[in-house]
Amino acid sequence: LGGLVNTIPDQQAGPRRRRRLHSDEFKADAVAACAQPGMSMAAVAMAHGINANLLRRWVHEAEMRPSRDIVRADAGNAAKAQESKTVFVPVSLPAPTPPALDIRVELRRGPTTVTVSWPAGAAAECAAWMRELLQ
Repeated sequence: LGGLVNTIPDQQAGPRRRRRLHSDEFKADAVAACAQPGMSMAAVAMAHGINANLLRRWVHEAEMRPSRDIVRADAGNAAKAQESKTVFVPVSLPAPTPPALDIRVELRRGPTTVTVSWPAGAAAECAAWMRELLQ
């Protein structure tokens, strides 16, 4: 990324420091570099000699603009950007199955404990069994 510095020189030389002005092409090139896979904004900012927060602002501004207003550094990147558009694809997922619930009955009589697990889908049968047991 060397040699990409394309800034407009400071308006006033002297002890007071002025803000640098960057061309639209420079900004577009930096924003496009951020879109490359595996590139971090911090690395792109360092390579371009700018503050990462400034680059984040440029990226945010570019995302807010309609795509036709974005100026590309070269036509090759524009063609790649058009090819790699994100597309929503609906996916049908199976209905979630509730976890298998069991009715758990624990009976204690003295030192003896009996635990019975009954499928929740057969709750009526479990109730009938309990009535029989308790008579």
